[in-house]
Amino acid sequence: MPSFAKQRAAEDPDGFALVDITADGVRELTWSEVDDALNRCASRLIAAGAAGELGPDHRIAVFAENAAETALAHLGGLLAGASSVPVNFHLTADEAEYILSDSGSGIVFVGPETAERGVAAARGAGIPTVVGWNCDHIDGITSWSDWLSRGSDEDPPEEIVPRPNLLYTSGTTGRPKGTELPPTMFAGGVNMVEHLAALNQGKFAGLGTHLVVGPMYHTGPLSGMRLLCAGVPSVTLAKFDAEATVAAIDRYRTESTVMVPTHFVRMLALPDEVKTKYDVSSMKLMSHTGSKCPVDVKGAMIDWFGPILLDAYGATEVGTVCSITSEEWLEHKGSVGQTDPPFTAVVFDEDMSELPMNAEGRLFFRDETGRGIVYPNDAEKTAASNPEPGLFTLGEIGFIDEDGFVFITDRFSDMVVSGGVNLYPAEAEQILIDHPGVGDVGCVGVPHPDMGEMLIGLVTPADPGSPPDPAELATWLRERLSHFKCPREFHVVDDLLRNTMGKINKRKLRDAWLDGALASTSPKAS
Repeated sequence: MPSFAKQRAAEDPDGFALVDITADGVRELTWSEVDDALNRCASRLIAAGAAGELGPDHRIAVFAENAAETALAHLGGLLAGASSVPVNFHLTADEAEYILSDSGSGIVFVGPETAERGVAAARGAGIPTVVGWNCDHIDGITSWSDWLSRGSDEDPPEEIVPRPNLLYTSGTTGRPKGTELPPTMFAGGVNMVEHLAALNQGKFAGLGTHLVVGPMYHTGPLSGMRLLCAGVPSVTLAKFDAEATVAAIDRYRTESTVMVPTHFVRMLALPDEVKTKYDVSSMKLMSHTGSKCPVDVKGAMIDWFGPILLDAYGATEVGTVCSITSEEWLEHKGSVGQTDPPFTAVVFDEDMSELPMNAEGRLFFRDETGRGIVYPNDAEKTAASNPEPGLFTLGEIGFIDEDGFVFITDRFSDMVVSGGVNLYPAEAEQILIDHPGVGDVGCVGVPHPDMGEMLIGLVTPADPGSPPDPAELATWLRERLSHFKCPREFHVVDDLLRNTMGKINKRKLRDAWLDGALASTSPKAS
């Protein structure tokens, strides 16, 4: 059976399959080049698996920044029936070692930025083979090109069984937990023929070139990268840059992407002359995930790109549980959508009694398959995450309206109890972000001798040269929100420690503030 890449090479011999955009330039790989690399990678991994080098679960780890080779390593693993483990390239050697050991990975792939840490982590985990690109000078590295050259250029056997990725969630405390890519995010199939056919049925597969801007250790970019196996060309940015992103859309006429709200904010901040310089009309679908998108940000993106945004709300452990189109969102602004099968939403109070529509409480989801959240190596955490079979929460507070649309108002862990009153930081944040002097905002609870906790507002300025006055922020917010819900202090800081998917870890932010690790550029105003 000819491979998808051979078919595309015959149809478009001069066209690109995979574009790699870095600070050093642009690299374009043809479908023939991709076909050769994937086949050789798959054949090496099939042989390693047969020799028992990949462990009982046939796992490999990819510890590298975005690059063509990063995608090829993941996809070569897929075609070989190996489960690839994406490792956050920001991790230290010790942190990566834990994931390598816990996952049972047998081979580690690294790039130049992670090579030394990858070798150290692999040694600690007892993994003998580390394959890397652009880092041949480092001891312990097997050259990617040399490693590939010893593989076969023949297509992998069609009876290969596809295996889902094992992904590690960051969590808020303790070690990260491994969870397999859920059925809602993995095409499945009893063999590679069925898997590739299922990939071609996805909502992105019928579109043109896909743009990858987020790190491939996250679910969205990882899923987008797999579109290459559906014959969809891919353009990959090594690191997100707002202008480089719109320039890539213009140059390669990309039609789909997965982003997070932080990407939107940075793109919207581009000067008007930069925005109008590039033609972005080719885009047909922009899925966004990672965190709830501020209403004004999403509205501005729809104004710019048109009604092509699709909010996919969910988590690594379960995939998308709710989704909402731009048209639906314009009728239900602020919603993350209605539930997608096999999920249904339900809201409980603190005693786990179900609440009626429009009542705010703890948001849970029921998985009709009974799967819920599964951590293969942690039965205790799996049980704790599912109060009953198939019932789970993503830690959010929210409500469901009369049309079945879900709204997120905050997180359990973000709630602040001040003087016995429950305060939800998101209420103040959603208003403060509209202030013209505020670039970003996070509200957290800090210890208070009388109230137990008090809410403070940490903001980054829209214009660092002209930061907002804290007293003015306090007055502005109190005109729009009940006083007891407003922060008692405001501080202008340089950074809110958002991660690459745009999320703020409130505990980390609070601890950084209390430790004096955040640079404050303004006095308090209470």
